[in-house]
Amino acid sequence: MAAGYLDILRARHAAQLLTGTLVGRLPNGTANIAIVLFVRAEGGSYTLAGALAAVYGLATAVGQPLLGRAVDLYGQPRVQLPAAVVSALGMALLAVAGFGSLPLAYAAVAVAGVFTPPLEGGLRALWPSVLGREDRVHRAYAMDAVAQEVMFTAGPLLVTLLVALWSPAAALIVINAIGVLGALSVVLSEPSRTWRSAPREAHWLGALRSPGLLALLGAFFFVGLALGSITVAGMAYADDHGRESVYGWLMAALGLGALIGGAAYGARQWAGAPERRLRVIVGLLALGYLPLMLTPGVVAMTLLAAVSGVFLAPAVACSFIVVDRHAPRGTVTEAFSWLVTTFGVGAAAGTAVAGPAVELGGTAWSFAVAGAGGVAALAVLLATGKVLAAPARTAVAVRGSENDRNGAVEPGFSSGHQA
Repeated sequence: MAAGYLDILRARHAAQLLTGTLVGRLPNGTANIAIVLFVRAEGGSYTLAGALAAVYGLATAVGQPLLGRAVDLYGQPRVQLPAAVVSALGMALLAVAGFGSLPLAYAAVAVAGVFTPPLEGGLRALWPSVLGREDRVHRAYAMDAVAQEVMFTAGPLLVTLLVALWSPAAALIVINAIGVLGALSVVLSEPSRTWRSAPREAHWLGALRSPGLLALLGAFFFVGLALGSITVAGMAYADDHGRESVYGWLMAALGLGALIGGAAYGARQWAGAPERRLRVIVGLLALGYLPLMLTPGVVAMTLLAAVSGVFLAPAVACSFIVVDRHAPRGTVTEAFSWLVTTFGVGAAAGTAVAGPAVELGGTAWSFAVAGAGGVAALAVLLATGKVLAAPARTAVAVRGSENDRNGAVEPGFSSGHQA
C-alpha cells in the first residue's frame, strides 16, 4: 500500500504540489473555528460567530467556481496567488478591526471567502501532466482525499495552539499568512507555471453544461448534507452523555475511518467504469450512516462513527475521476471547483437541518438526516445512471497538447479535455 503512494511522492514536483496545496488550503479548512474563537474572545455572541462563519462559507461557495473558471482561462499563477493574498487581507482586516463595525466585519469575511484560491481544483488539474499514467493519477486522487482528512484534523489543532500561544486575532493572521506561502509554493512550481487549459467552447454555463457533471453535483450535495448533519448530531450526542470530549472522539473516529478507507482504496487498481463503482461506494456510505440512528453507548457509537467514515474518502476520490470524465473541454479546474462548492453548500444545509431535527425529535433524528442524505445521494446516482454512463466524447491528451507540454500523459488518458 505505502509503496504506491511513495511512488507518487517521488515523482518530480508531486510532493511540493501536494504540500503547497494543503498548506494553502489551511485558511479555508480552519476558517470556521478561527472565526468562532475570535468572535468569542472579543465578547461577541455565538449567533454573531455563526453568522460570520456562514457568510464566509457562502462567499467561498460563490467564489470557487468563478475563480476556477478564471484559472482555466488565464492560468494558475495569475489567479491563485493574487486570490490568496486578497483573501488573507480580508481575514487580517477582520482581526485588526474586529466587529465594532458589523458591516465592515461582514465585508471582510465575504472578501476572504470569495477570494479563497481554488487550489484544490487546481491540483487535480495538474496531476495528469505531473504523474502521466492513469493508474498513478487515480491513486493521487485517493491520496488527495486522505490528505484532506489529515488537514481537517491537524488544522483546528494548529489554530487552538496559536490561540494558546498568542491570541485568536494572531491565529487568524498567521494561518492566512501561512496559506499565502502555500499558494506561492504551488504557483512557483514548473507544472503550475506551464499548465494551460485546453481550448474551451465559449458558453455562459461553462462546466455546468455537462449533464453528467450536474448529476454528480446533485449527488454530492446530499453527501455533503450527510456529513454536515453529523457535526451537529455528534455534538447533540455528546451533550446527551454529559461530556464534550465524546464529540472529539466521534469526529476523530470519523476521520480515522476516512483515512483507512481512502488509503485502502488508492492502494489498488480498479477495473470497470468509475460511475458504476461510485454508485456502489455511495451505497455503502449510506449503509454506514444509517446505524448511527441507534445512538448506542459511547464505545459502540465511536466504532459506528469509524465505520461510517470508511467509504467517505473513496467516494470523494472516485468522484474526482468522474469529474475528469465529464468536464467539458477546457473547464477542468472550474468543474472540480463546482464539486467543492456543491459539497460545501450541502454540508451547510445539513448543519442547518440537523439543528431543528434535534429540537423536534432528539439526537436520533439528527443522525437520521445523515442517513437520509446518504440514501438521497444514492438515489440521484441511480436515477441519472444513463447520463453518467455516457460522458462527453473523451479527447486524447497527446504530446504537445496544452495540458501536456512535456508529453507526460499516456495516450488515451483523458486529463479533463473533452468536447
